[in-house]
Amino acid sequence: MPNAFLTFFYTGLSPKAPGTAGSLLAVILGVGIIRYISMETLVLLSILFTLMAVKQINAYEATSGNHDDGRIVIDEVVGVWIALILSSGTLFQIVLSFVFFRLFDIWKPSLIGKIDKDVKGGWGVMGDDMLAGVVAGICSAGTFQLFGYVSNTLLK
Repeated sequence: MPNAFLTFFYTGLSPKAPGTAGSLLAVILGVGIIRYISMETLVLLSILFTLMAVKQINAYEATSGNHDDGRIVIDEVVGVWIALILSSGTLFQIVLSFVFFRLFDIWKPSLIGKIDKDVKGGWGVMGDDMLAGVVAGICSAGTFQLFGYVSNTLLK
């Protein structure tokens, strides 16, 4: 069984939607880190968690023979943190980051799906969610800017 780190405080053991449960806890902790410590700390934690996760996932897969175990949600944690890093600010941006991340993580369009299918080991587990986080962050920032433009320009 994956450990507390890989299951992100055991949210990966949720009987329904473990990825969403892990992502939601990650958003709460990520926003807290940004607001009360610093954005730089969340960036450094994302890098540290990625490196630790790749090593632990590789070890877990070697012993279990199970690639991308659904109970492992540390990849969702890093992915949603990347989205927050690229777009955080207002509550609206935070919600957009979470929603876009979950959308891209579940849907796995284009290169996100290719990484999910073709890259093995820890980098495969982490890579698709990291890219989903980048795309989600860009989409949430763009959507926020579009809403600002519409409200400031077209609704006056």
